[in-house]
Amino acid sequence: MPRASAWRWKTWPARGIPARPEAWLLTAARRVLGHRARHAQVRNVAATALAQLAEEAQSNPAGATPDHRLNLLFVCAHPAIDPAIQAPLMLQAVLGLDAARIAACFLVPPAAMGQRLVRAKAKIRDAGIGFALPAPADLPPRLDGVLRAIYAAYGTGWDEAFAAESRHVGLAEEAVWLARLVVALLPDAAEAKGLLALMLHCEARRPARRDGSGAFVPLARQDTARWDRPMMEEAEALLREAARAATPGRLQLEAAIQSVHAERTATGRTDWQAIVALYGLLAQLSPTVGVQVARAAALAEAGDPAPSLALLDALAATDYQPWWACRARALTLLGRRAEAQAAFRHAAGLSTDPAVRTWLLAQAEA
Repeated sequence: MPRASAWRWKTWPARGIPARPEAWLLTAARRVLGHRARHAQVRNVAATALAQLAEEAQSNPAGATPDHRLNLLFVCAHPAIDPAIQAPLMLQAVLGLDAARIAACFLVPPAAMGQRLVRAKAKIRDAGIGFALPAPADLPPRLDGVLRAIYAAYGTGWDEAFAAESRHVGLAEEAVWLARLVVALLPDAAEAKGLLALMLHCEARRPARRDGSGAFVPLARQDTARWDRPMMEEAEALLREAARAATPGRLQLEAAIQSVHAERTATGRTDWQAIVALYGLLAQLSPTVGVQVARAAALAEAGDPAPSLALLDALAATDYQPWWACRARALTLLGRRAEAQAAFRHAAGLSTDPAVRTWLLAQAEA
């Protein structure tokens, strides 16, 4: 496992030899294999109707982006394709995710997402949509769809970062790489910098997400000494650069929320009131279920569990695991122990990460 050994020499001098080096090397090797398996899958899952993407992108070097995958992402953001399906199409045709995982990213039933993808590819085929690479001047109008796809890919990789058998191991790192390329390609795009800053802040905390035994550690209990400070400093610099454009957007706000969390390294506390205010602004720009649940979680941590619970009740997103986890926390703070216990158990039942499931069940019994 040559690449696993390379990771060892890069990581151990900086972070120290792990408590179980054999397990660490085994996990690294599995990630290498996961990378290879997923890349093989990417080559196979793209539909016949989209096979022309690679051929036409390669035959048109003018204006080509620095990475072939990024070329294809911008190609899939063709203005003739429904914007609502562009990001899912990119995730399937370019990054190799299946319809079920894509559906989870966008909180829709897998069957519905599968039908949307089939209809989109049929439209592409029947309309004879041309897939030449866009000219540099045409890239900014296509940027939003590309950023949504990269962010969704990162979310998938983040959720499955510790799943040794996952087909998506390494996807978060690839998403960060693609975001870096977008920033280099469009240096004036504030939202691209916001996305990269957001992901870097999250990646900086990856080492603290598990303890020495592999148990899940929630953000509020993570050891900030294990957060990657250079990565956080890079994220802060990107966020400052984005702010100079004076064009606030959803991704910049999400990055700002992560920046507030990062301040705990200096202050030892989390300014939940600032986070609640930022989520309020974010909900105005993007009132999605995910944003509203995160806002409810921030309200609970800021000392307002009753409004938090009211917001959750209004959403009634009962198939969404974070909704149940947030509800359990709000109920706990309100002293409604039996209901909180049931909510923790339900959240555990919806969790795909065994470590998170174990932690939620422990909270239910606490």
